[in-house]
Amino acid sequence: MLLHQQYTRHGPDYRFGEQMTFLDVKQTFGFSHVRVGRWVTREESLIAANLVFDSLADLAFILNLPPLTLGLRQTLSLAFGHGGQKGVQAHYAPGARELALAKNAGAGALAHEFWHAFDHYVALKAFSRVSGRFKCASDLWLADLPLIEHPLNQRLAEIFRVTLLSEDNLEPSDYVRRAIALDKRYGAQYFAKPTEMMARAFEACIESYQGIQNPYLVSGTHHSALAKEGAYPDEQHRLRIFNALIAYFEPLGMALGKAG
Repeated sequence: MLLHQQYTRHGPDYRFGEQMTFLDVKQTFGFSHVRVGRWVTREESLIAANLVFDSLADLAFILNLPPLTLGLRQTLSLAFGHGGQKGVQAHYAPGARELALAKNAGAGALAHEFWHAFDHYVALKAFSRVSGRFKCASDLWLADLPLIEHPLNQRLAEIFRVTLLSEDNLEPSDYVRRAIALDKRYGAQYFAKPTEMMARAFEACIESYQGIQNPYLVSGTHHSALAKEGAYPDEQHRLRIFNALIAYFEPLGMALGKAG
C-alpha cells in the first residue's frame, strides 16, 4: 500500500525537501491535465506527487530533456488512482492520450508507459501516409512506412533499428528472437509486439543508467522472473540502444530549449 511502502531512490535532489502537489507535476512537466481519483486521500496524494515528480525529473535528466517536454506539448494527461484497469500497474490510453498510474500498484511502470505515450505521439510527426489515430511509430517503422524528411526522424529510426535488428541489419536482433520465443511459450501475442518491445527496451535502458536508481520510475528489468527469461535487452544491447536514445533526445531537447 502507498502509505506503508518505502521507495529507496538514489539521484539528484530536485525538490530540496519541498513538498510537491499534482499541480506542481502538471505545471513542471507540461501535462494538459492531471486527475487524482476520489478514493485517494490527501496524504496519499502528497506522497504520490513527490514520487511522480522525482520520477519524471529523473526521466528528463537521463534523456537530457527540458522537464516541460515530457507532457508532449501539452497533449498528454496524467491520472493517479483514477481510471485504471484492475490488476494493471499502469497503462496508456491512446484515445484519451492519458497515462494512468494505479494508486497502490503503479510503482515501476512509469518509464514503460511513458514510452507508449511517446511512441503514439511521435508517429504522425515522423511518418507519412499514416492511417488511423492510434498508430505507434514503432509499428510504422516495422511496416516500412516512409519517414518525413528530418534529421531527428532519421535518429528516431536508428533507435528502432538498433533495438529490433541485428548489427548487420540482416536479421531480427537476439532480443526480438527472445520476445518471439516468449510469445510461443505463453501462447500470447504480446512480448513481440513492436511497441511492447520498444517500451521494455526503453525502460531497461533507463534502469541501467548509472547514477540514478528509482524503483518508482522503473523496476524489474534486471532480476525479475521476466528478466531471467530474456524479456529485456542484455546489458551490451542496452548500451547501444541508450546511445541511440541519447543521440535522438539530446538534440531534441536542445531544439526545444531554444524554442522555449
